[in-house]
Amino acid sequence: MAPEQRRRAFLEAMAGLAVASAASGAVDSSPPPSPSRRLRFAAIGLNHGHVYAQVDDVVRGGGELVAFHAKEPELATEFGRRFPAAKRAREEREVLEDASIPLVVSAAIPDERAALAVRAMQHAKDFMVDKPGATTLEQLAELRRVQAQTGRIWSVWYGRLADRALCRAAELVRAGAVGRVLQTIGLGPHRMDPASRPPWFFEKARYGGILCDLASHQADQFLFFTGSTRFEVVASQTGNLGHRDRPGLEDFGDMLVRGDGGTGYARVDWFTPGGLRTWGDGRFTVLGADGFLEVRQNADLGGRPGGNHLFLVDQKETRYVDCRDQPLPAGGQLVSDVLARTETAMSQAHCFLATELALRAEAAARRIA
Repeated sequence: MAPEQRRRAFLEAMAGLAVASAASGAVDSSPPPSPSRRLRFAAIGLNHGHVYAQVDDVVRGGGELVAFHAKEPELATEFGRRFPAAKRAREEREVLEDASIPLVVSAAIPDERAALAVRAMQHAKDFMVDKPGATTLEQLAELRRVQAQTGRIWSVWYGRLADRALCRAAELVRAGAVGRVLQTIGLGPHRMDPASRPPWFFEKARYGGILCDLASHQADQFLFFTGSTRFEVVASQTGNLGHRDRPGLEDFGDMLVRGDGGTGYARVDWFTPGGLRTWGDGRFTVLGADGFLEVRQNADLGGRPGGNHLFLVDQKETRYVDCRDQPLPAGGQLVSDVLARTETAMSQAHCFLATELALRAEAAARRIA
């Protein structure tokens, strides 16, 4: 397959990401049954396929996508096919200067996300961005400053918000199903087809490093499930272990962290083999004083189809928890937060802390060979 054909295949795959995830039970991409829409919103920056799931989340929660902008014509064309009712803006400022649009969602190139968020907040917009929300601690400091100055919402879209099994796990942990939480373990393996990836994907300064990027999910999960409001990076390491022809790529990383609510370990990589029928065998374990639970996000090697598998072990039994009908409330919560100026989807403090954890783990990482 020629490079341009591979690039086209990648764009088509990204456009269908949310639909494919819905088929596996990960994301419900259908809009809410009510025709009413409570909130007009727009998208700026379409460089990662997560933007489709972000939009679907907000639409499901009562939002109406009215406009979008991308610098790349091919990305804008593909997005326009998926959302034909939304107006394609010729310039970013057309969206930012539209006072009728209070929320912007984005999956721009990672190193451009913080500056875009600053511009949006300075134009009185709330901003929901794909992870990672920032690629440097300096960017994070500026985000904190502008958010405090403007009072706008700065929210990062983590996979936990769109995963039915993780949402169910949160309810079980809050109900005391495993007792006091002691530790979390998050594994985030991913598959990579290098020929389908854009050039920025292989430039560390652009994607921020593997712990900043992929392990941001596990940073969020650790803080959320342990209830930690402080953290310490005990140890972290990163490396390029299998893609020497791509020197800017980190394909492996792990970190050991300690918080005021428990401890955590995370490992992320780009080594998912072709024999697995999904992009990665993501796993998340919560160890409690009275039991443990494990979420198998994309695959059950025991044979159950699809994703969103949850296993719970307590002092009495081992059981499988069916999460297929678990609600995904984050989109509706964010819409309500924008309208009511609340923090129900995610607290601002948690959002900043999770980003800081991933960034500090990346900055402190020892390079391995």
